[in-house]
Amino acid sequence: MDHLLTVTGQSAEPAAQTDLATESLYERRHLQEWVIGNPQVLGESVLVVTSEYDRWADTDGIPARDRLDVLGLDSTGQLVVAELKRGMADRDVHLQAITYAALVSRFSLDTLAQAHRDFLAARGQSLALEECRQLLRDHVGGELRPELLRRPRQVIIAGGFPKQVTHTVVWLSEMNLDIDLVQVSMWKVAGQLVAGFTKVYPIPEVEEFTLAPARSESGAVAQTLQERSRSRNRVHVLVDAGLLPDGARLRLVPRSGGGPAALRAQIADWASEEAGRGVAVWTNNKAKPLTWEADGRPYTPTGLADHIFHKVTGRTPDGIQGTTWWEIDPAHTPKDVDADEWAALADLTLVDLANQVEGAGRDWTSLHTLLEKLPVGRWTTYGDLATVIGSHAVPVGTHLATCDRCTHTWRVLNAKGKVSAGFRWPDRTRTDTPEALLTTEGVPLSAGIAAPSARLSVPELQHLIED
Repeated sequence: MDHLLTVTGQSAEPAAQTDLATESLYERRHLQEWVIGNPQVLGESVLVVTSEYDRWADTDGIPARDRLDVLGLDSTGQLVVAELKRGMADRDVHLQAITYAALVSRFSLDTLAQAHRDFLAARGQSLALEECRQLLRDHVGGELRPELLRRPRQVIIAGGFPKQVTHTVVWLSEMNLDIDLVQVSMWKVAGQLVAGFTKVYPIPEVEEFTLAPARSESGAVAQTLQERSRSRNRVHVLVDAGLLPDGARLRLVPRSGGGPAALRAQIADWASEEAGRGVAVWTNNKAKPLTWEADGRPYTPTGLADHIFHKVTGRTPDGIQGTTWWEIDPAHTPKDVDADEWAALADLTLVDLANQVEGAGRDWTSLHTLLEKLPVGRWTTYGDLATVIGSHAVPVGTHLATCDRCTHTWRVLNAKGKVSAGFRWPDRTRTDTPEALLTTEGVPLSAGIAAPSARLSVPELQHLIED
């Protein structure tokens, strides 16, 4: 973060940059607490396991002096070792991070659960050891895999980095060590201190085009990390796009990573033997979006697939891609969703759905603008509006059914040219029908279906929003 401006109307003035030392802010008392309170600076979906950890001993049983600043666990099952410096990093800060990574690489579920229990107890929260074990399992959506725990990711947070550190970290990254550099900066804005955390290495382009080809990780570990990360990212895409409303039902269809066809059929048969085994309910929660009807507990898609696989087979799953195991149940249309639009999603898995809405968001400003410009005597569809604004028919329809700011909503029909069964007037006191209003405006209807000749084309809609 090189420049921060405070904006007043049309003018913008540079904010005053400062640093932690100048503001009498300290490494442990302040910076460390910021990271613990905001673990997203260490990466997505990181649970802080402990801080100030020093309960290890050397081979002679003599306690080591090294004190780990922050230890986290991300939802893929990797440990995250964070080393913090409030000012310019030392020339050997990466060696400290590597040392801590080596020390924690032999941690087990029991070690982590004990550390987490002590960490929570020091902060006034009392949990039993088994509760901490389950909390860690829940965070990764299944069992902690030893081969993943042995490969901690390292995050070095500092006010700046000397070239010796950056050059060495680049080389270590190319040699398969996973190290991030995050720069912390301080600013004064209207008398208020503002802290910024910027990932300076590796930037996405370096990670994708330089590090990935240079690395040759073991196949099993790399595949597990890749599948868990991919599953998490697809969930994030779906939540960000708002495609699936809360309460949407998904059904189990064992696929990728579930073994041979006979084994997948065995899992499917087991799920059909009892109500709820093959059903999960969606919630727009990036961490654990699925609630399994069989036990009422939240899971990640892969975590639930792993759990079911283990229940049926008694074996530890390996390489299940959980987002392919759950698909839309078209028999249960969510509230405020057009039944025809929902039926069009039948048999699509979470992977398929994420591919449909990749890059879509839920900023409805452009939708509101476009609705205001829909002309009298013309109509459009949820899907065509979604195409123009970069969304999907289902979230567009859901938004129109619940938004009090949307105008001209009666001019938006489903793909068949009919008024959606979930149509709601923004003014709930209205008693006239959208069909009657469309007819009054000059749109011919036959058996409730609007004339195709009055439908706005996608290019016409694009012209409206650009005009």
